[in-house]
Amino acid sequence: MIPQEAQYRAWMLAALAGDAAAYRMLLQGLTRHLRGYYAKRLGAAAAEDAVQESLIAIHAKRATYDPARPFTAWVYGIARYKLVDEYRRNKRTAAISLDDAGELFGADEAEAASARRDVEKLLARLPVAKRDLVRAVKLDGHSIAEAAARTGMSETSVKVTVHRALKSLGEELGDNHADR
Repeated sequence: MIPQEAQYRAWMLAALAGDAAAYRMLLQGLTRHLRGYYAKRLGAAAAEDAVQESLIAIHAKRATYDPARPFTAWVYGIARYKLVDEYRRNKRTAAISLDDAGELFGADEAEAASARRDVEKLLARLPVAKRDLVRAVKLDGHSIAEAAARTGMSETSVKVTVHRALKSLGEELGDNHADR
């Protein structure tokens, strides 16, 4: 996700609510962003046309934006389609360095968000102390020693507690999946 995600999203939501100034700010910001995106791939001359086509598509499709999803992923989806259209129109082939390949494919943030919700639902089944330890060690990447120091427990106790918490969640999941 880009650093401007929150600002762009806020402008988009305000624009959808009828704020013309926010919409103008959004389009100005997106113009700069898209210009850089296309210039790297098409060259400066073709980039301007692609930027304009993208802005028109964003305007035409603005009602399809789902506020529950990241705004920039939605914009880049449109930008990628316009890039492909430009390649087809001019019979170009894409030559993208591997360093830039990540920009072509938006992260599947819906799947990640769904996974986060599922993990949070599972963790909610645990008592608070166990939940905090599992989150710290298994999700946040803290070491056993760090978790022990933070909670005042011994490292062995932290290991056993995390192990038992995960085992109980696994047993619950096993029971739930056996019913299906």
